[in-house]
Order: sequence, then structure tokens, then C-alpha cells
Amino acid sequence: MVRRDATDALGRALYELICSHDGITAREMARQLGVDRKSINQRLYTYPFIRDLCYHDEDYRWYGVIQQQVPHVGLGDYAGWYGYVDEFMAQAEDAWLDELQAGCARIGRSLNDTRGLVHSFLDCRGVMRETFEALADFGMDPRSWELAFELRIKRAKWIRIYADVLVLVPAEGDAPGYAFSLEFKMKDVIDAGEVAQAAKYVPYLEVIMGSGMNVVPALVLTRAHDLFVHEALDGGGELPVASADMLFNAFDEYLGFLG
Repeated sequence: MVRRDATDALGRALYELICSHDGITAREMARQLGVDRKSINQRLYTYPFIRDLCYHDEDYRWYGVIQQQVPHVGLGDYAGWYGYVDEFMAQAEDAWLDELQAGCARIGRSLNDTRGLVHSFLDCRGVMRETFEALADFGMDPRSWELAFELRIKRAKWIRIYADVLVLVPAEGDAPGYAFSLEFKMKDVIDAGEVAQAAKYVPYLEVIMGSGMNVVPALVLTRAHDLFVHEALDGGGELPVASADMLFNAFDEYLGFLG
């Protein structure tokens, strides 16, 4: 999928309307957006996100398979493990790992290197538990945040979105919501290619999450210590890179709990 598909303003607006409603017709879309029906119908059948992640019933009411509401119903169908942070923190390691592996098999995530994957899964689990505990120590309450491990949105030939961990922080008052897309590497050295990889799917996640959620990518190096830096991205912008013990800083940059 080429990048311009994620920046098609009308296609994106239609996708957001569909995914934030429980069924909506093309006529209603045209009325709400003030756009002619011909343009609406063209995007409904050509915009990749609608082609792969939306459907209509016999009355031609359109639905999204992943809703842009809290909770994001349907997101769990594309993750190895999906739930709330409080569920994650309460679940025993063996039970969580069993659910994750079963979920990975369900979504087609390869489990060929079982030993290596289990090691990386448990490494990732430990980092996220420590991070949520740190956030609680700083006065945050992440228990109601949504959490997905091994996100694999891979539909037909158009949509490809991957994330090792996705943390969804709901909007509160005038503050927007945030989707933290975390790429994990069991390393202690920053690699430019892995920095780019961590940012690769941001434009597409922004469409999936909708305008009410800001997508924040980060690279997590689980073998590093006392590391929190920003690496430049090709085309502009920066991406936070953190060690496991400093990952809470990536959340603080946007949630501002450290003052």
C-alpha cells in the first residue's frame, strides 16, 4: 500500500465516519461531509482501508471491522493478546503466554522459532509490567487503557500494519487520546533501520485510530539501560528510543505526569 492512500483526505474522512458509527449509509455520509454522492461512492469501493476493513449489509449500511470508539471493538481480532491493562497486570505469566500464543496462531503470526519467540514475548511482558508499575508510582492510573500485543492487521492485498505492543490511552476532557506503538528489540545499540521500522506504520495506524487519537511510535531496546533519546527520521521528525527502565519517559512526553 502506497503512502498516499493514508493521506487521501476524503477516503480517510469516510473511513472515520464508518468506523465511528454503528452502520451508516452513503447518503448520510454525503450529508455529513457535504460531498456529492459520486465522490462518496467512488471512495467506498476504491479506498484501501474501506475495501479491506469495512463492509456493508443488504441495506447498504456500512460498518468498520475495527471501531473508532472505546473500547476499540474488533481490534482484538488482529492481536495475539488484547485487553485492558488491569487484566494484563492481574494475569499469571503462563496464562498470558498461552493466550498470546493461541492468539498469534489465530491471526497467522508465525511461531516457527518457538524458543526465541517465547523469550522475546516474556521479555516484552516484563518491560510492560515494569512500565505500568512505574506509571502508577508517578500517579497515573493506566488500568483502563487498552493493550494489544503482536498486532497484525493484514487484510487482502492492501492493508499491512504491525506493532509489537499498542497501548491506547483514552481521551480525557480536552486532551486527545494517544496510541503508543512500541517496537521491541532485544538489543542495546540503536540501529537506523530499526528506528525507521518503528515509524513505518504510523500513517496507517493514524487512519485506523481516527482523528481523536494521536499515534506515537517508539523503539524499545530491552538490553540497554538508562537510555532515552530522540533519533531523527528520514523526511523529518524524531522518534523516541528508550531502554526498558526509561520507557515511562515516552509516555510522559505526551501525558505530562512528571510536571
